Amino acid sequence: MTLSRKELFKRIIIITIAMSLCIPIVIMGYESILLGKESVVFLADYPTYVGTVIIIYYLLLIVAGLIWGGYQFKQLWTLKNEKSKNELLHLQSQVNPHFFFNMLNNIYGTVDSDPATTKKMILKLSDLMRYGIYEGEKDKVPLAEELAYLKNYIELHQMRYYKKIAVQWEEEINNSDVSITPLLFIILVENAFKHGVEKLREKAYISINVKVNSTSIVFKIENNVDADEKSNNEGIGLKNLKRRLALLYPNKHQLTLSHEPLNYTAVLTIAL
Repeated sequence: MTLSRKELFKRIIIITIAMSLCIPIVIMGYESILLGKESVVFLADYPTYVGTVIIIYYLLLIVAGLIWGGYQFKQLWTLKNEKSKNELLHLQSQVNPHFFFNMLNNIYGTVDSDPATTKKMILKLSDLMRYGIYEGEKDKVPLAEELAYLKNYIELHQMRYYKKIAVQWEEEINNSDVSITPLLFIILVENAFKHGVEKLREKAYISINVKVNSTSIVFKIENNVDADEKSNNEGIGLKNLKRRLALLYPNKHQLTLSHEPLNYTAVLTIAL
């Protein structure tokens, strides 16, 4: 019967532990039972070299135990990181199709009514898709590129709607070298259009404010909503965003969502 490496290693550990326990028991049993000593001091009457060999054995055993423990910890840490990475890839794979599926539906509605605008929208969407595919797979991208992506997204929506949309964009960036995980803010912008602009017949507005300094990025977005629109359920986008933030920026982010009768505000702060 051939043993696997794991099973063989397990048996070696069991034998080693058993030997380590038996050595002092056998020696002390020999002295107390066979030699009739009433009081036994471990290795007291043995030659120095015997005690030295046994002490070295236990020291080596301790070192081996520490090495093995460190190896196991490394394996667990690697497994945890791989699990987190796989989960992130899964969440990321849901972000792009979710966004592009909605946009393609929007463009489909303009094909017959306004072919010229549809062509422009398709070109704009191809730029967004290129960013989502190539830049979206990176761990970090320059913040300036991520903000440019959001502006293109907003322009695409403004081309799509025939009603007037008031969009206010403000930036206060004191650190131009900042990088960030891509496709985090797009969920908040998408929700502002989906639950705000699309539900309003007139006077729709979106206000975006981005502040960056040496310690943090603050992304604030506010939009008005229909007073009759009352939904406290989080969609897949927000759920994915929260999970991605928990994995990418543990204890280094804060997401605040505020839903009032006539407006909705989201503030995402990421510590640098």
